[in-house]
Amino acid sequence: MKKKTTIYDIAKALDITAATVSRALNDNPRISKTTRELVLATATKMNYKQNRLALALKSGRSKNIGVVVPYINRNFFSSIIRGIEDELYPKGYHVIISQTHEDKDRELKILQNLLNEQVEGILISTSFTNEEKQKIEFLVKKTTPFIFFDRKLNFPDTSSVSLDDYQGGYDATKHLIDQGCKKIAHFHIDNGLELYKNRLNGYKDALIANGLEFLPEYVIPLKSDMEAGKEAAEKLMKLPVPPDAIFSSTDNGLLGAIKYLQSLSIKIPEDFCVVGFSNEPFTQFLEPSISSVDQSPVEMGKMAAQVFLEQVESEQSVKIQKNVILPAKLIIRKSSSKST
Repeated sequence: MKKKTTIYDIAKALDITAATVSRALNDNPRISKTTRELVLATATKMNYKQNRLALALKSGRSKNIGVVVPYINRNFFSSIIRGIEDELYPKGYHVIISQTHEDKDRELKILQNLLNEQVEGILISTSFTNEEKQKIEFLVKKTTPFIFFDRKLNFPDTSSVSLDDYQGGYDATKHLIDQGCKKIAHFHIDNGLELYKNRLNGYKDALIANGLEFLPEYVIPLKSDMEAGKEAAEKLMKLPVPPDAIFSSTDNGLLGAIKYLQSLSIKIPEDFCVVGFSNEPFTQFLEPSISSVDQSPVEMGKMAAQVFLEQVESEQSVKIQKNVILPAKLIIRKSSSKST
């Protein structure tokens, strides 16, 4: 195995001290620009790699940030990561991205590994619910800042950035009512996460506030995929009194429902209106285009990064708590627009 290049090798090649090499590599202002450029060029030529962990232990700063999401390949989470990187990269931070695949044991291991790697903070959209938060509490209580985004847990002295999911559910349902819909169903992701409960409560309250009855049989639990949406729509249309609209907590599930409704020659929006949640890219390109609640993922990522920076750049040595709630924005398109 080829021996790794050290600062002593670079010092010997340039006939300077190892301390000078170290200062040059770490951009110390005491080192002249000429020497610094010469050291960097020699380090590159000799394939020198800094030991970031050792550097972190020495300086107390790793400039590494852990970002933990359920899935990297979902547009929502990839857009959040983009927002985080846009905010942190210019500040010299390096983002370490991990995905949990909704596996809670894997999530715990990822968090422990990130803490062992001396990350300066962890930005996370969790798979845990508030009922299960004691499983993760011993990690969150460490001095490393935790910033929750979208899927949050409620801990003292821990910050979060989330969407006003309740208002999103309320606005989507109220819009369907304004279009003349009287029997509105809801696709609910029943995994215990707070954000889906908030969307369901917004749906319920909008019905009641507008004189419509809340019917439990119109609430269908499903997973966030097309096949589940198709099966849910089939179940709804077999009810003695089928609905005339669906507000779905997920665009992906709604897509399957739309395909099923179209197979029955039900016209959207003339006979049946639908509104989704997330404003996935495909929603604007389908025929009809799908109304959906936008979650502002890039803005959410930027805000989560800003909350982290505010904490680490604070002169306080204690954790701060800042809970940011972004407004939900209903994007109205053809799938729910009877009046246009």
